[in-house]
Amino acid sequence: MHLHQFILILLLMGITMPSMVQSEQPKQAKKPSHPENLIPLPEPPELPEELEDPPPDLPDIPMDPELETQVTIIKRGENIIEEHRVNGELLMIKVIPRIGPPYYLKKNTARDYHNHPGEAGIDVSPPMWQILKF
Repeated sequence: MHLHQFILILLLMGITMPSMVQSEQPKQAKKPSHPENLIPLPEPPELPEELEDPPPDLPDIPMDPELETQVTIIKRGENIIEEHRVNGELLMIKVIPRIGPPYYLKKNTARDYHNHPGEAGIDVSPPMWQILKF
């Protein structure tokens, strides 16, 4: 018998022995899953059917057009590129290839994180794919 076979047998015996010992012990009575001294919760109060004073209407605040996202759609070959800008600054690019899932390129706000090697001045994060959507 080789050393590695002997070690394998010892490991298997170590795994099966505790389960054999547990099965030989007398079974104990199961404890109840909840304590005996529980007190029931009080019933919730009934809600009024209508409020006497309705809440005031929210003021109509116009959207700031400078903070709204502008999306430019560009078709390059068989790919579709969406450029997302806020106040004229390019923040994200969504690339929709003909084959495969779309991916995103975002502006890298942390300068020393994920810089592309060999290309100075590029502050774009590596391509990102959406895995889950809620």
